[in-house]
Amino acid sequence: MNPVKSASNLITVITDYIEQDDILPVPQLRKLGLIYSSYRFIVSLFFMLMVYITVRADGSPSLPSFLQQTVLSFYVLLSLILLGLFYTVGKHMRRQLAFGLALDVIILSLLLYTAGAPDLQLTMLYMVVVAASFMLLHGSQALIITLLAIIFVIYQQFFYAIANSMSLANLGNALLMSASFLAVGGLSWSISQRLVQLEKVAATHVKEVERLNVINQEVITQMANGVIVIDSQHVVLANLAAYQLLSIPNHSSLASTDTAINASNIHKNSLNTKNNKPLSDFQQQLNEQHLQLFDACLSIAAGQSRTFVYELPAVANASVIGKLRVEIIHLKDDSKLIILEDLRREQASAQQLKLASLGQLTASIAHEIRNPLAAISQASQLLIEDVVESETRAGATLAHINSDPLNSETANNHELYKMIFSQTKRVNRIIEDVLKLSRQQTANQQSIVLADWMPIFLHNYFQGHDVFLHINTQPTISFDTHQLEQVLINLINNGLRYSSYAHPHAFVEIEIYCADNDVIIDVLDEGMGVGADDLTHLFNPFFTTDKAGTGLGLYLSQAFCEANHARLLYVPDYKKTCFRLIAPAIYNETAG
Repeated sequence: MNPVKSASNLITVITDYIEQDDILPVPQLRKLGLIYSSYRFIVSLFFMLMVYITVRADGSPSLPSFLQQTVLSFYVLLSLILLGLFYTVGKHMRRQLAFGLALDVIILSLLLYTAGAPDLQLTMLYMVVVAASFMLLHGSQALIITLLAIIFVIYQQFFYAIANSMSLANLGNALLMSASFLAVGGLSWSISQRLVQLEKVAATHVKEVERLNVINQEVITQMANGVIVIDSQHVVLANLAAYQLLSIPNHSSLASTDTAINASNIHKNSLNTKNNKPLSDFQQQLNEQHLQLFDACLSIAAGQSRTFVYELPAVANASVIGKLRVEIIHLKDDSKLIILEDLRREQASAQQLKLASLGQLTASIAHEIRNPLAAISQASQLLIEDVVESETRAGATLAHINSDPLNSETANNHELYKMIFSQTKRVNRIIEDVLKLSRQQTANQQSIVLADWMPIFLHNYFQGHDVFLHINTQPTISFDTHQLEQVLINLINNGLRYSSYAHPHAFVEIEIYCADNDVIIDVLDEGMGVGADDLTHLFNPFFTTDKAGTGLGLYLSQAFCEANHARLLYVPDYKKTCFRLIAPAIYNETAG
């Protein structure tokens, strides 16, 4: 086998393997390059000083040789220039480093030549250059720098052999130095590759952590439950749902769904609440509007958890959310995690179960009651018709009517028959109201634009009545249209009836506006209002202050509102009689 061909193949394999190396990223390369350029400049200055110090210490009046002065002066100047270029010019950094490393090899070789024999200090500096080349350059470039160092070291020994005499010890030292160059280069290349791989793995992990952090923050932001984190009596995190559930205006970038979430900014804001104005504002309003909740969160001892139901304060613009389930969890870093859960879903589910069970019961009872009730109503109608016919036949003889003793008794019976018939109609209305519970067991919610829907509704049901609509916005709610009609018909009819009791001209006003994330529908009238003693029983079934009422109107209206995730309440401190329907607003994507 041809040894030259084998050596050529070996060199090709090594070169191909080295060319597959991984290189440092640019920021790390620039950092290490600046460190090495500074090291070169310091070493050049040290060589210059050491030469002059050595000459003075030997007591020789002469200066260092011209070659030493020239080489060292040139080395100091070029080191300074290379350091300045590498610091100011950010392009072609590897070319600058390759030129500098080649210059180091040349300068060290000249210094080794002036020394006359292999020197331990210069050998160590050679190894630093070889190691730096394999760490900062591509494998092929570093190999060239190493081979250049080996060639210079061996060549100067042959030059000395020609000029003076052959020294086997010096030649052996030169060969040993060359072998050490290769060994140091191989080890440095292996270490640099391992470091590059670790750097890549670390960068990948950092990106993955950032991605997971962004995902976590987005999940927290889009959660239906409110999330608040309190650390050292300061709020460090509050998602969008927390603002909405507590009816606090939202100015936080974390809670915005229209902007991308910056995980690093969120982390910084979480660590420094004083510089995070949105969270400071949130904490201030939390302290002002929900002091009881905030104090309850701070009063939990370390290592303990607590769950309770928090009732939102009753204010004029009360939110659609009445009660919240608050769960306080103590975290390992002594911070507290507060989870706010809207109880409307549970209330709506309970209301649906109640409506379903009550509907089944009332349907069976109504079937049993309506049959005899229909017979009683029909009999009373027949009796009334008989009385009317008898009065018609006796109308021709006025004297007979006045002299007949049965005439007054017939008139009294007529009044009793009319009373029976009216009471059967009232019982029938009660049954009809109760049956509404079973006819709409599940709310079929639809998007309703109130500005378009409300005028049509009033035209269909209250065309001949004074019902005035005031609406300045374009709100949209999600509600079962049939159930919304039943609620508004009941409220408006109540307003017209009770207003007529207080004033000869009965009228009702409807005001529609938005408050935070809710749509408010106020039904106003000029009636006497609800007494303080009746407020606690106002929405109870079969409670009424009107003799002609069934006591189921407000109860059914509230049940329909809860089934649609809305609230119906009476506002006692309003200047007029005010029943308020609060429903969550729906924002269309096309809306400005």
